[in-house]
Amino acid sequence: MSGYEVEHNIPANEPRPARRPDLSTFFSTLELIDTSDEQGHHNVHALPQPDDMTAAYRLLANAFEMMRGGDSGQEQQDGGNDLLATMVQSLMESANDPPRELQGVPNSFLDELERVPKKALKKTDTCPICCNPFLDDEYPLVVQLPCHKDHRFDLDCIRPWLKLNSTCPLDRKVLTKKEPPVLEKDDDDGEWDDMYA
Repeated sequence: MSGYEVEHNIPANEPRPARRPDLSTFFSTLELIDTSDEQGHHNVHALPQPDDMTAAYRLLANAFEMMRGGDSGQEQQDGGNDLLATMVQSLMESANDPPRELQGVPNSFLDELERVPKKALKKTDTCPICCNPFLDDEYPLVVQLPCHKDHRFDLDCIRPWLKLNSTCPLDRKVLTKKEPPVLEKDDDDGEWDDMYA
C-alpha cells in the first residue's frame, strides 16, 4: 500500500475513480494551430507548424493515458478501457505523422451539439471515454453525437478529441460530412427531370 492509501484510510483493493486531467496546456497549444477561428490569427490561410500539431496530439494522448491509469499498452485489472486505448493509439499515430491542417470540428459544431437533459439519463449511463457515470456530476453536461442516438459523452471528454478529429471515437463516422438531400420523384408523370427539380 502506498502512503496515500494509508494516510486517507483507503483499502488497497478499492478502485479509485478515473479522473480528468487538466487540459489547459492542450488548449493553449490548440490555439496556436486552430486557424478556423479568425480571432487569434491574422492570416486565415496560415498552416499550423508540424511541431505544434505533434505537441497537441501528444498532449491529448498523454491526458487520455492518464485517464486510463497510466497502463500504457497493458490492460487494466478491470478489463481496461479499449476505446481510450484506441484513441491514444490513434493520437500517437497522428503525432508521428501530423496532418498539414487541423482535421477537427469548428467551435460552432461543438456549440450546436445536442445536449442530453439530466432527466433523460439513467444511473447506469457512463461516458465511454472517462467511464464515470453521468449522474455522478451534480450538473452533467452530456452531448449526443449526430452519428447515433446512443453515442453520448461528457462534453469535457469529447471536446478535445473533436478539436483534433472530426470523427466519432466509437464508430469513426465523419461528423461534419453533410448528407446529400434526398430527391423525391414526382408521381404525376412517373419520370424524373433534373431540369425542373
